[in-house]
Amino acid sequence: MRTVYIKTYGCQMNEYDSSRLADLLRESHGLLRVPKPDGADVLLINSCSIREKASEKLFSDLGRLHEWKRLRPEVLIGVGGCVASQEGEDIQRRAPYVDLVFGPQTLHEVPALLHAAQRRQAAIDLRFLEIEKFDNLPMPRAEGPRAFLSIMEGCSKYCSFCVVPYTRGNEFSRPFDDVLAEAAVLAGQGVREITLLGQNVNAYQGRRHDGRMADLAELLEYLSCLEGIGRLRFTTSHPLAFGDRLIDAFAHLDKLVGHLHLPVQSGSNDVLERMKRGHTVEEYKAKIARLRLARRDISISTDFIVGFPGETADDFDATMALIDEMRFDLSYSFAYSARPGTPAAALADDVPADVKERRLARLQAVNLTHARHISEAMIGTVQRILIDREAPRGRGDLSGRTENNRVVNFPAAGRTGLVGRFAAVRILEARPNSLRGELLDLEEPSRLRIDYTVTERYS
Repeated sequence: MRTVYIKTYGCQMNEYDSSRLADLLRESHGLLRVPKPDGADVLLINSCSIREKASEKLFSDLGRLHEWKRLRPEVLIGVGGCVASQEGEDIQRRAPYVDLVFGPQTLHEVPALLHAAQRRQAAIDLRFLEIEKFDNLPMPRAEGPRAFLSIMEGCSKYCSFCVVPYTRGNEFSRPFDDVLAEAAVLAGQGVREITLLGQNVNAYQGRRHDGRMADLAELLEYLSCLEGIGRLRFTTSHPLAFGDRLIDAFAHLDKLVGHLHLPVQSGSNDVLERMKRGHTVEEYKAKIARLRLARRDISISTDFIVGFPGETADDFDATMALIDEMRFDLSYSFAYSARPGTPAAALADDVPADVKERRLARLQAVNLTHARHISEAMIGTVQRILIDREAPRGRGDLSGRTENNRVVNFPAAGRTGLVGRFAAVRILEARPNSLRGELLDLEEPSRLRIDYTVTERYS
C-alpha cells in the first residue's frame, strides 16, 4: 500500500486537520498514514505560525524532507497550515522541490492538488472557503476513546499579537446538525470523550435545521444526550464571548468536565489594551469568580505572553499578582516575539531579551509550584478517569485522564478490555508530569465526579 507521512505542528485544531486529511487521502488515494517519513510516497507538513520563527523552521524541515525526495524523485512534498497561508507562493519559490501548497480551509482540495502535482501542474490553493472544507471531508475514523471535533474556525477578535485571523480568516461556525452528526459517528466508533475545538470556540453560533442559531451552551446540552459520550471538553476560549449561558452549563451539565482553558495573556490592563484583548483584568476575574460559583471544583488553565512591547516591571508584577490570586491549575507561557503581519509587529520590541527570559522563568516557576500543589492535594482522593491507553513505560500499566486533565497511571493486574472505560481510581502519588493511582472500580460515565475536597484542600 502507498503511504503518507504528515508532520503536525501547533494547536489541537492542526491535529484534528491532520487526522481528517489522513482520512481523506486514505479514501481518495489509498494512502495509509505512517509515523516516519522514510519510505513514504507523500510527505506533508501541517504548519503552525504561532511558533517563533515559524517560517525558518518550516524551511529547515523541508530541507530534511528534500533528502528523501533526492533518493526517490517520485515522492511528493506538500505544505499546509497557517505558515502556508502566510508564505503562499514564496514557499515554492524558496523551495522549488515542494509540489503542493494548501491552506487550512482548502484541506479538502489536497487530493486534486496531488493529482495536479503528479502531472507537474500548478498545485497551490490558499483560498478561504469556510464551511466548504467540512462539507467535503469524510466522516472521521476514531483512533481511541478520546477525539477532537472542530466546530468552528477563524477568529474575529484581532488581538494585536495574533496571526490567526490572517491565516485562518474570520470566525465561521459549522452547522449545528453537522456537528451532532459527526459526534454521533464518533460515539458509534467507541469514542467516550469529545473535545470541541475552535480558535474562539465559545463564540460558536451554528445554524440549526430550522434556521435558528444555536450557541455553544445549547450544543453542549445536545451533545450531553448522546449515548456513549461520557465527557465533553472545549478549547480554546476568549473571555469576551464567555456569557451567562455557558457559565450556567458548568452548573448543570454533568458530562461537561470541571476544567477550562481561558487565556488572559497579562495581568496588566495597560498591556491588555495594547494587546487589544477587549477586556480588563477585573472583568476576567469576575468571570472566573462566577465560574467557581457554578462549579466549585473547576480547574482553570490559561495563557501568558511575557515581555509584550511596553511591558514594565510594574506590569509584570501585576501579572504575578494575578497568578497568586487566581492560582491557575496550569499555564502556557511564552516570551513575546513579533509575528509578521500583525499590528503588534509595528510596535517597538523594547523589552530586552534577557529581561523577557528572567520574567518568563519566574512566571513559569510559580505556575509549576501551583500545579504541583494541586496535584499533591489530589493524593488520597478518588478520581473519575477515562482509561485511554496503555501506560507508555509498559509493565502492564494503564493510563487515563482526570477531569482536570491530569494523566494517571495505574497497575491493571493483567486485566484486559479496560481501554475506553470510565473508572474510579484512588490517587497515591503525585509525580512531576503525572499521577500514580490504584484502580478501585469501573463505573458508568455518570456515576463518578471529581472529589470536591481537592480545591478545598488547596486554597
